[in-house]
Amino acid sequence: MKTDPYSILGIGRTASQKEVQSAFRKLAKTYHPDLNPGNADAEARFKEITAAQEILGDADKRARFDRGEIDINGVEQAPRYTRGRDTAGPGSAGFNGAQGFSDIGGFDDIFSSFMNRRSEPRGRGNDVHFTMDVEFLEAVNGASKAVVMPDGRNLDIKIPAGTRDGQTLRLRGKGEPGSKGNPDGDALIEVRVKSHRFFKRDEDDIRLELPITIAEAVLGGKIKVPTPAGSVQVSLKPHSDSGTVLRLRGKGAPRRDGSHGDLFATLKIVLPQHPDAELSSLMETWGAKAADPRRQMTA
Repeated sequence: MKTDPYSILGIGRTASQKEVQSAFRKLAKTYHPDLNPGNADAEARFKEITAAQEILGDADKRARFDRGEIDINGVEQAPRYTRGRDTAGPGSAGFNGAQGFSDIGGFDDIFSSFMNRRSEPRGRGNDVHFTMDVEFLEAVNGASKAVVMPDGRNLDIKIPAGTRDGQTLRLRGKGEPGSKGNPDGDALIEVRVKSHRFFKRDEDDIRLELPITIAEAVLGGKIKVPTPAGSVQVSLKPHSDSGTVLRLRGKGAPRRDGSHGDLFATLKIVLPQHPDAELSSLMETWGAKAADPRRQMTA
């Protein structure tokens, strides 16, 4: 396993925390075991990526790693001391003399410093990262899901209404336990929203293609339009063409401020699935006097 988290994530040591998170998410999506079943190399790579993120994703741990106090696994490292050149002159002590450590104190001070450093708390527990698939309507309307963590714990996860694909939910205190009385880490869960068979999300708006009959298009009337919260009735104007867009205000996805996006339904005239003799006869009579809709499409 590589020991430098920066090289594992492919970033420089001056990278911002936002760049760290971005690099981790990009690599995690590529090497996640769920996306590479049976691929031992991908699984090993994902473990490296996760270990690097647990160090660099926490500002305190990152600073301690940069100072050489912990390794990539968070294990305490012994302090590093460099033996300088013995330039002692007459009457002075060399490396083993009393003045050899004059800039950092005597041996007792060093030993005391080392022991104090080893006994420092390791800090809060590590965060753990997961991905979770949710249904389209669960993300839009909100839901509660019971999941089993890898360590066997059961968690009830609340999916907030309006959750977007790729959004990360933070469960505070549900990560790895902290040591020596320090707080537990958090569980970070990236939500992957499944596609819906006719709804499509556009920011906070919802779009769909709404089939209508020829009779509804010509005569208009009340029709049902599905929304994520249930069907609603709307009035369709007579002589509505395919491609006409109906706008249902406030029927889209919820926003954090309590408002909602809109729902846009694009009309699509649909013929009967099976030939209809009566309809065919009517079209023959009507079609003979119908205006040519392509009359202005001359090249």
